[in-house]
Amino acid sequence: MNRINQKLQEDKKLLSIYFTAGYPNLNDTVSIIQDLERNGVDLIEIGLPFSDPLADGPTIQGSSTQALKNGMTTEILFDQLKDIRKSVHIPLIIMGYFNPMLQYGVEDFCKKCQEIGIDGLIIPDLPVDVYHEEYQATFEKYGLINVFLITPQTSDERIRYIDSVSNGFIYMVSSASTTGAKSGFGDEQTQYFERIGTMNLRNPQIVGFGISNNQTFTQATKYAKGAIIGSAFVKHVTNEGVHSIDSFVKSILE
Repeated sequence: MNRINQKLQEDKKLLSIYFTAGYPNLNDTVSIIQDLERNGVDLIEIGLPFSDPLADGPTIQGSSTQALKNGMTTEILFDQLKDIRKSVHIPLIIMGYFNPMLQYGVEDFCKKCQEIGIDGLIIPDLPVDVYHEEYQATFEKYGLINVFLITPQTSDERIRYIDSVSNGFIYMVSSASTTGAKSGFGDEQTQYFERIGTMNLRNPQIVGFGISNNQTFTQATKYAKGAIIGSAFVKHVTNEGVHSIDSFVKSILE
């Protein structure tokens, strides 16, 4: 069974952390992953930096820009991760845009992910219809779960289609804006979380965008299986360095 599905079966609320590969320094990738697992994180999203990250707010855009300046590429990321399964056991997901995967070759990319032990992909700009018709068979051949995003504007019909094509979890974007930390969730988001909850989807949901502290993590996981923190973690690493990961994770799970 895929590690993502195994993790989703655990009787707990899940914390997923996103960080940009190659940031703050090119060779920080593996140590950040190891530290996150050591401190009790359940899933890790490894951001493959891209020059035009449409869904990302200024914090993650800035980290992507710096990672690219540091020299991060798809090939270097794969090389950094080649022995990751000797030390890390939790699910690992690569989050990136479709263009670098196309350039690498979709099948070659999926094959390489399987070789190094990647469990899934999140590709914000790959439409579910295109995936379903052209790429699903390839992803499944290499044991990869593809995670789709839904927003408050996504229609029920579309959500049910995404649910039917998915085989892991659904990334429930808390708002229609780009990524970034928020102080809390308002009535609009709460109603959205409740609406999705009443749909009784096959796949559990994990909330992302706007989770930055224990309060927002608790709010989000009231309605979902877990929550994803990206911008707040990247900011923490920027300001406090990669040696202070333990204090960040503790502050979320306190």
